[in-house]
Amino acid sequence: METIALVMIVKNEQRCLKRCLDSVRGLVDRMIVVDTGSEDDTQEIARQAGAEVYQYRWKDDFADARNHALSLSDADWALIMDADEYIMEGSREEIAAVLEKGNALGDVYIYNAYREDGEESCARFRASRILPKGVRFKGRIHEQPDTDLPGILLPVKIGHDGYLETGVKERRNLPYLLSELKERPEDPYLLYKVAGSYQTLGEEEKALGYFRAFYKEAAPKSPYRPKGVVGFLYSLMACGEYAEVLGILEAEEERLGESASFHFFCGVFYMQLILSDTVRYIKYLPMIEKSYLRCLAIGADVQDEEDVGAGSYKAAYNLGTWYEVSGDMEKARRYYRQAAGQGYGKAQERLKEMEK
Repeated sequence: METIALVMIVKNEQRCLKRCLDSVRGLVDRMIVVDTGSEDDTQEIARQAGAEVYQYRWKDDFADARNHALSLSDADWALIMDADEYIMEGSREEIAAVLEKGNALGDVYIYNAYREDGEESCARFRASRILPKGVRFKGRIHEQPDTDLPGILLPVKIGHDGYLETGVKERRNLPYLLSELKERPEDPYLLYKVAGSYQTLGEEEKALGYFRAFYKEAAPKSPYRPKGVVGFLYSLMACGEYAEVLGILEAEEERLGESASFHFFCGVFYMQLILSDTVRYIKYLPMIEKSYLRCLAIGADVQDEEDVGAGSYKAAYNLGTWYEVSGDMEKARRYYRQAAGQGYGKAQERLKEMEK
């Protein structure tokens, strides 16, 4: 069987490093941890978990650090993870069965937890995290494998909770992103990441400028484009640019017609649009129900980058609120139950209130 090594770069990760290393123990043959300047117990935690610990002098370049770490591995494959990530699903046998085909990158789904409106939400995206020997990274920040090899999806899910501390990573990453953007000012991926960082930080006007540039430059089939367009739409809505939103919804309907996140935005937007000027926009009232029903028809696990719940419990809950406000309590309860049955706490609480 071909060998797999965990290859990581870390700094001050005592909160979560043990969880990460424990989660991969049955998947890899070696654990290589490269420390970039920790001042806490990170290195000792790694050693106690059985990892090999090495030192690296930080150079403000994530790709360089990852490439140094990769140079320390002689394994056939490298599993790339961050300390605030952990394996949710996946076995060595399942991974090996796919990797034995060779000549490709191993892609996984990563589930990013984040806070929104006082509750914990989750967004999923696909990323290449198991690399064949010899592949290296490029990019000072949000680094990517420097190869034309295709990605094959592995039966692996990785959880990530680093974004629960809202704004911490964005403030850390923005200077690197902006520096790299000066060198490549029309790079759509960098524009997308800068826009998203400002959006998370609540600086919507700044975000909007970068989103507009991203929308102009992004290739139609870019894997990150659907998520970027939805982010752009939320930014436009936050800034009150309703006419522009309507134009983009029409332009993107065919491309994003199978994205639950897109239709979930539509449901949110049409409600806000009508509340902004009921007389002018009342004709869009039926679109609220239609949008959420479309989300449920699409369902989950269709797009590689999707807000978890947009095609299931979140759409069902919003439909419940829509029917409740409309006075159709039978349908309201039906959709609240659907969301509650999928573990959505807000729906469970709403049902309790309705039963009082």
